[in-house]
Parts: sequence; structure tokens; C-alpha cells
Amino acid sequence: MVAVSLGTETDGSIICPSDFNGVVGIKPTVGLTSRAGVIIISPRQDTIGPICRTVSDAVYVLDEIVGFDPRDAEATRDAEKFFPRDGYKQFLKADGLQGKRLGIVRKPFFNFPKGSVFAQAFEEHFNTLRQRGAVLVDNLEIANISSILDHSRSGEQMTMLAEFKIALNSYLSDLVTSPVRSLADIIAFNENHPDQERMKDLGQEKLLESEETSGINEEVRKAIENMERLSRDGFEKLMIENQLDAMVTPRASASSVLAIGGYPAINVPAGYGSDGLPFGICFGGLRGSEPKLIEIAYAFEQATKIRKPPSFKHIHVASSTHSDL
Repeated sequence: MVAVSLGTETDGSIICPSDFNGVVGIKPTVGLTSRAGVIIISPRQDTIGPICRTVSDAVYVLDEIVGFDPRDAEATRDAEKFFPRDGYKQFLKADGLQGKRLGIVRKPFFNFPKGSVFAQAFEEHFNTLRQRGAVLVDNLEIANISSILDHSRSGEQMTMLAEFKIALNSYLSDLVTSPVRSLADIIAFNENHPDQERMKDLGQEKLLESEETSGINEEVRKAIENMERLSRDGFEKLMIENQLDAMVTPRASASSVLAIGGYPAINVPAGYGSDGLPFGICFGGLRGSEPKLIEIAYAFEQATKIRKPPSFKHIHVASSTHSDL
């Protein structure tokens, strides 16, 4: 096993595996870390962040990977204003929950059966957050949440398909040597090597859909504007009007809310189900709010100390229906 790792999130790919594996994942504000050298899906949404055993480990890694990079100049330059002068380690405070305002959006995120392991665990966690000095603002709602969580209605799916083709072709064109130079080349390679590429099992429907796109056209621009509006009238309005430091949600259930606006989040281990599989709690905030999120996540972790090192006595295979593309 490894001490630390890095993940790339478009919509859930740091928060979700951290949740399922009982570890800490930090999804930084888009632009806080460089995407140079990474095959990204969406330059608006993709962000690189640490997946580690503890909040402290993850924060130490985050301090090493943030900063301006001329190879990802536009995004990292825009996020430079968020970098704290003395780094992020200074926010590892055991009393970091004191005075924090945390928003609880029960519908549709906390729809657990009454008396279930999940329901009991999160009610206990809410009590812990209060006891450690946080103010919980309960039963909040995000405007147009059903549209935000539906990738087709929000415009996220359409936009990702168009952006992926552009990003992949750019990545491949920069390689010194490569048997493929475009998405079209990859599709052809897969068709010519169906057994090797497991075409019967995996197919390449999304690749074909992406290849059919024609750049950032008027339809895609409208989809991007729709996501900006949904973020502004939804998550941002919730945070600002209620003067929240973070939104609290279970598992990776709010990944799309955070993804379409490029917002940061931290997943922290929150418990183990009746099947022994881990689950996490997610703290999400506005762009650049990593200092507050780190204080909240670290204080929660230190108050609960839920994570157990894996024993490997029983191997469980967990699957997620989530897919970035």
C-alpha cells in the first residue's frame, strides 16, 4: 500500500473513492493545483488533490502541489489569490470547529431509513459538531437541486463530452511519441483490437459521443451558462445567505453540486456500515475556502478518530454507479 496518493476529480473521483475506502480526500478549488501532464475531462471542473490516511497527511501533500504552473497558466493564475502566505498546515487546529457555521441539506442527501447505521451515525456526528463549538443550520435547501444532480438537465454531460475531445486531442498532440494522436485514433485502435481493449465488456459509446462533438459551440456555451446560473442561484446563494463556512453532506452525494462550480471539498471517514464497508462525511465550501474546510475536517477527525487501518481479513468489492464521463 502507499502512504499518500493523488486523484483527479471531474465529478466525484476524489470524494467517492475516499468515501468507499475510509480515507481522507481533498478536492481543491479548480486551479489551486496544476493539471499539466494529466488527461483531463473538463478544464472547468478537473482538479488534482491528495487521497491520504489522515487530514494532516493530505494537507501536507496539498501544500506541496499548490501553486502557479506555466503549463496550466490560466487556471493556476486565477487561483493564486487563494494561496495562504504560510501554506495550509497552519489550519490543522484541533479546535477548528469553534464558531463555524455548518449547513445541513437533508433533502435529498440525508434520505437514510430511520434507525439505519447511516442515520444513527450522522445524528451522532451532528451532536459532535455542536459539542465542538459549531453552529448547525439545519433543514436547508438548494434551489433547483434536481436539475443540478441530473447531468443531462444541468448541461454537465453535454459540456464534458465536448471538452473531453478538445482536452484529449491537446494532450496527445503534445506527446513526443505516441501510436495515437487524437480521440479518433483511439476509437479506431479500439475497433482494431477488440479483444485486447475488452470491447464486448466496456464498449466506447462515450468516446463516440465525444468524437461527434464540434467544440465549444453555441449549445455548449448555453449549457455552461446554465451551470453557472445553477451554481450562483443554488450553492452560492445557500452559503452566502446563511453565512455558512461549509455544507455538510454524506458520502459523495453532493459531488455534482461542488463539481459544476469548481468548489472545494474534504471527505473524512465517518463510520462503517453493517457490511463493514466505510463511509465518509463531506465538507464542501465556496472557492478558496480550503483554510476553513481544513479546520473543520481536522477538528472533526480529531474529535471522532473513526478510521481503522484495514485488516485485510475480509475482502469486499465495492462498486459505484458514479462516472465522470
